Amino acid sequence: MRVPIDEHSVLVVVDVQNDFCPGGAVPVPEGDKVVPMLNEYVKKFRNAGAAIIFTRDWHPHDHSSFKSQGGPWPPHCVQGSKGAEFHEALVLPPGAEVVSKADKRDEAYSFFQGTDLAREFHQRSLTKMFVGGLATDYCVKETVLDGLKNGFEVYHLDDASRGVNVQSNDAALALAEMVKRGAKRVTLNDLATTAVKKNA
Repeated sequence: MRVPIDEHSVLVVVDVQNDFCPGGAVPVPEGDKVVPMLNEYVKKFRNAGAAIIFTRDWHPHDHSSFKSQGGPWPPHCVQGSKGAEFHEALVLPPGAEVVSKADKRDEAYSFFQGTDLAREFHQRSLTKMFVGGLATDYCVKETVLDGLKNGFEVYHLDDASRGVNVQSNDAALALAEMVKRGAKRVTLNDLATTAVKKNA
């Protein structure tokens, strides 16, 4: 399968932040291993003149998902903290869009929650979403499923995502659910650049 990357495509890089990488507050096993591959995707999408969006958890210190507030997670990705910063090796090109998930009351695993991004994407004639990052079984999965619900053609980047795997098969189950709902699984070699941006 060769999937064209063009002006209707958007790369969504999900939550590649220090707190989700080894040594962070909620580390994804080998979460940092997605960075070199995501950088290759960024390069390919830039060369195609396609949109690129980086999402991030950007929590207030008393976010509802924290254990101190009755949630399931330790404090992580607190606004302005080192843990909330993107991994230092992740390349954010000039003009890259950053979407912060910051609602105090909402876990917002998907960046569509509480935003007008679905409508904005349609207005921008973005029809194909390519989603990778951290973590397969949480924010990546929910972003993919919300993309499908909102009428987008959605691709999961198998070689640029990692799962938390609280249970050992959580990521595998998440992938199965994404495919069942209509997502397609791809790797970098499956993508074909069809439009070249002259100033890329």
